[in-house]
Amino acid sequence: MARCLMSDEEWAIFEPFLTPATGRPPKSHRRVLDGIFWIARTGAQWRDLPAEFGNWNSVWKQFRRWAVSGVFEVVLQGFADSGGDTDMLQMIDSTVIRAHRCAAGKKGGLKIRRSAAPAAAFPPRSTSG
Repeated sequence: MARCLMSDEEWAIFEPFLTPATGRPPKSHRRVLDGIFWIARTGAQWRDLPAEFGNWNSVWKQFRRWAVSGVFEVVLQGFADSGGDTDMLQMIDSTVIRAHRCAAGKKGGLKIRRSAAPAAAFPPRSTSG
């Protein structure tokens, strides 16, 4: 089994929010939620989800259903309203910052060219004879 799966206490918090809606319910909401958390924690692609969490496509579809239906907003609001331990709720920042290829040392980039503007601004100090 994968490391860092939900404990029984953590699952008891999530379970009331994850009621089956329309469509075929997954075999285990807990396993699907563990798979979603694994993807969020590792930053891996959905296709790289370990088989112990189920079919990656099924887990992704359930994630999309929950995201579209607003389940995650309800869960976060429930956490905020519970007034429990603030350390129990940790946020994940999925911001990706990438540098431009010239910032990474790629050859090329800007070439410094002499501008005609300084030559026009400063006429020659002496005239030739």
